[in-house]
Amino acid sequence: MQNKNKTVVKSMKLLDLFRTHNKLSLNEMVELSGIPKTSVHRMIGSLEEMGFLGKDQEGKYTLGMLFLEFGQLVADRLDIRQIAHPVMKELRDKVGEAVNLTMRDHHDAIYIEKLDTIHPVRLFTKVGRRSPLYAGACSRIILANLSDVEIDEYLNMTKLSPYGTGTITDKEQLRLILRQSRLDGYTVSYSELENQTSSVAAPIFDHTGHVVGGLSIAGPDIRFQKEQLPMLIEEVKQAAAHISRSLGARHL
Repeated sequence: MQNKNKTVVKSMKLLDLFRTHNKLSLNEMVELSGIPKTSVHRMIGSLEEMGFLGKDQEGKYTLGMLFLEFGQLVADRLDIRQIAHPVMKELRDKVGEAVNLTMRDHHDAIYIEKLDTIHPVRLFTKVGRRSPLYAGACSRIILANLSDVEIDEYLNMTKLSPYGTGTITDKEQLRLILRQSRLDGYTVSYSELENQTSSVAAPIFDHTGHVVGGLSIAGPDIRFQKEQLPMLIEEVKQAAAHISRSLGARHL
């Protein structure tokens, strides 16, 4: 904290409240943030002036349109997203299931692109959704391909909480699965983020050989039985390798 500007940190704390709230009054921001009212009032004024916050007719604050502009710029500049999209579409059309693309964001994986299944029964996943690196195939395949030092640091600081009936909450079991996933080049999950769902995922690498994302096929577990898995695994591995080669990866 000593190297961070305190005003910027407090401003980010205020903006972070809008992850879970559509609109907030001044007093609500004071209560939720624990920051003195005079400081909140001053920071809100600056954030509103710069376009980071807007105010509705009720006098409540919402995220400003500037975030939409920045969000679009980030999306447009994600080369991996542009490169992956046609490969994802071909994969979705071939297997008929939802296809997701994730990238690491600190201790989470964030979904940056998705294509829905052609089936009427589908999973609800949206771009921008976050999941912990240890849970779900598309997240865990990223964790599996980090360096051993990064994996140790992550596991030492992370509590493995259950999200679904299949979430792995034992760290030694998780270590074994991570090692095997790295060797196999894929991982499979069952009911880890949501019950009665399954997914298979493979890693995406850049020109330096570092993992930069995960690609997964996901759907209801009834469509991911043993007889379907070999085909799904092979297809997702080939698609992820295609994207990796397009990003300059040479070791595939």
